[in-house]
Amino acid sequence: MKKIIYLDNAATTKTAPEVVDAMLPYFTEFYGNASTIYDLGNHSKNAMNEARDIIADALGARGEEIYFTAGGSESDNWALKATAEAYKSKGNHIITSKIEHHAILHTCEWLEKQGFEVTYVDVDENGVIKLNELKKAIRPTTILISVMFANNEIGTIQPIKEIGEIAKEHGILFHTDAVQAFGQVPINVDECHIDMLSASGHKLNGPKGIGFLYIRKGVKIRSFVHGGAQERKRRAGTENIPGIVGLGVATKRAIASMQERTAKEIELRDYLIDRVLKEIPYTRLNGHRTNRLPNNANFSFQFIEGESMLIMLDMDGICGSSGSACTSGSLDPSHVLLAIGLPHEIAHGSLRLTLSEEITKEDIDFVIEKLKSIIERLRSMSPLYEDFVRKSKGGEK
Repeated sequence: MKKIIYLDNAATTKTAPEVVDAMLPYFTEFYGNASTIYDLGNHSKNAMNEARDIIADALGARGEEIYFTAGGSESDNWALKATAEAYKSKGNHIITSKIEHHAILHTCEWLEKQGFEVTYVDVDENGVIKLNELKKAIRPTTILISVMFANNEIGTIQPIKEIGEIAKEHGILFHTDAVQAFGQVPINVDECHIDMLSASGHKLNGPKGIGFLYIRKGVKIRSFVHGGAQERKRRAGTENIPGIVGLGVATKRAIASMQERTAKEIELRDYLIDRVLKEIPYTRLNGHRTNRLPNNANFSFQFIEGESMLIMLDMDGICGSSGSACTSGSLDPSHVLLAIGLPHEIAHGSLRLTLSEEITKEDIDFVIEKLKSIIERLRSMSPLYEDFVRKSKGGEK
C-alpha cells in the first residue's frame, strides 16, 4: 500500500491513540447512563464532568458553562437560533461576516425567513473582517454578533478581542465559531469578551460526533433539543459519554502540546508557502501571510481547475482539498475566495493544505515536487494558459 500524506486536517483529523484508549471502557465496562443514580451511572457522570472541567479550563471558563453537543454545526445552530428566539423582544438584527462556515450562513438564511434581519459584513483581501463596517452595521435592534475565530478555508485569524469589545460596548451578545481555532491557538473567553463559543472534537484528534457550546453564565438562551433534563435542562438526550471522554482527552492533549506542536507546524507551513510561491509561477497565497492558523496554507493556481488537481494529488497518495465547492457537487467557487476578491476562474484553481504534528519536512518536499509536476501538466492542457503564454511573449498585445 502506498504511503498516504494526509494534508486535510481542517476537514477532520485522525483520532489519537490515547483518545481511543480512554473511550473504549465507556462502551463496554462503564456503560451506565449518566442520568441514573446507581454507581455505574455515577461513573459515567463523573467522567463527563471531568471532561467538562478540562474544556472549561482550556477556555478560562467554568464547567457549568460547557454544554455538550453532536458537533460544531449543532453548536452554531443552537447559538444563533436560540439567541434569536430568546432576545427577539429586544430586537431582530444579527451581524455576521461573509466568510463564515455554512453552519452559520445557512442558519442566518433560515432566520431571515423567520423575519430576522442579517447584515453580512465584508472582509479585506486577506479575509480580515472590516471593523469599521461592523461598527456601522450595529443598530438599536442588534441582538447578536457572530464571527468565526479563524477561517476554515484560508486560515485567517480574526481580531476576536476587538470584536468582543465592540459587542460588549453596545450590550450585544458575541458568538464565535471556534471549530478550527480551538486547540490550535490560545483562547480566553473573558479576555475576548466571548459570550458563546462553538467547537468540535474531530478537529483536534478527538472523535467525530461530539462538540460543545460554551454559554456564558447569564446568557438567557433556551433548549435547542427538547425531550429531557440533560445538560442542565438545555440539551436533551442521553449523553455520548465515550465521545465526551474522548473530547476531554483530546482537549487536554491539544492544550498540553500546543506551543511545541504549533511552532513546528508554523515552521513547516512557512516552508511550504515560501517554496510554492517561489517555484510555481502564477500562484497566490490566500489569507493573511502570518496571522493565520499554524497549520493552514491555501493557494490559488491560475489556469487550472481544482478538482483535477485533487484527483492527481490523490493518485500520488496526497490528501488535500480544493477552494472550489465543485467537489461537493456545485459549480460555484468558494464563497470565501469570492469574498476576498478572487475572480471565479482563479477561485476554481485553489488548493488548501492543512498540516498535522505527524507531517515532516520530507513529506512537504515530496508534496511540492508532485504539485509542481501536476500544475505543469494541467497547464499544458489549458487553452487559457497557452493563450496567456503566447500573449506574454509578444504574439498579441
